[in-house]
Amino acid sequence: MADYSKAKGNKLRLKGEKPQTHKKKKRKHETVVSEDPSNIAKKLKKEDASKHGGWWAVSCCSEICGCIALEFGSHTYVKSLDDGTFTLGAPHSENEPPAPEEIFTAIRINDDKIAVKSGYGKYLKVDKDGEVVGRSDAVGAPEQWEPIFEDGKMALLGSNGCFLSARTEDDCIVATSKKAGPEQYIKLRCQEQNDNDKDETPAEDKGNLNEIEVNYVKKFQKFQDKRMRINQDSFDKVLKAKEEGKLHESLLDRRAKMKADRYCK
Repeated sequence: MADYSKAKGNKLRLKGEKPQTHKKKKRKHETVVSEDPSNIAKKLKKEDASKHGGWWAVSCCSEICGCIALEFGSHTYVKSLDDGTFTLGAPHSENEPPAPEEIFTAIRINDDKIAVKSGYGKYLKVDKDGEVVGRSDAVGAPEQWEPIFEDGKMALLGSNGCFLSARTEDDCIVATSKKAGPEQYIKLRCQEQNDNDKDETPAEDKGNLNEIEVNYVKKFQKFQDKRMRINQDSFDKVLKAKEEGKLHESLLDRRAKMKADRYCK
């Protein structure tokens, strides 16, 4: 069989014929459309917020507003005690929001500083021993805090020039370190949405065309029997009007035919 294989040889070639070579197919470079970094950041922020019951982590001082929570580590928040002191609360499970006693209110002092009020209506400050207490009824220099952001991390600087942290032995909240390290890094989470993320669509304009028409009939109906009269004509003209930016005019015309609008002529 070995001799047979040698004798069989390769494909027959005529004299002067060049051996065929297999050409490698060049792959066309596929155009990769990169996603807008700002959109990626928003997605990541929303994913993180969903893991914390809708509470999102701020990335700059201008985002701090309304109700806030101070998170150390993962899903562990600063908790108010009724004696005016603070400690770390029990760890929460994923998707669970902070407990009521772990929710504070942020008040903007200026572009760089905030005041923090506990659920007991008292403002947080650092006492002479470096312990954080909430017993002040008004905001002065001791009640002002400065959020420091650097390299995607955040720490909260007190009026004594030290950063907020949790004391290892008893989880008491203090401000005793002049430098910010892993023990001082926190995430300040807000419950309210960014202005950029708020849905400003009027309630009447939400839903499909049929639902939108019903919303406006309910809003502007003028008849005495309070029974809705909905135009049963096709929505073809309404769809075209929506594309042309004349949706509300078209809906008004439909209501006019039913004499079901106080603004109809």
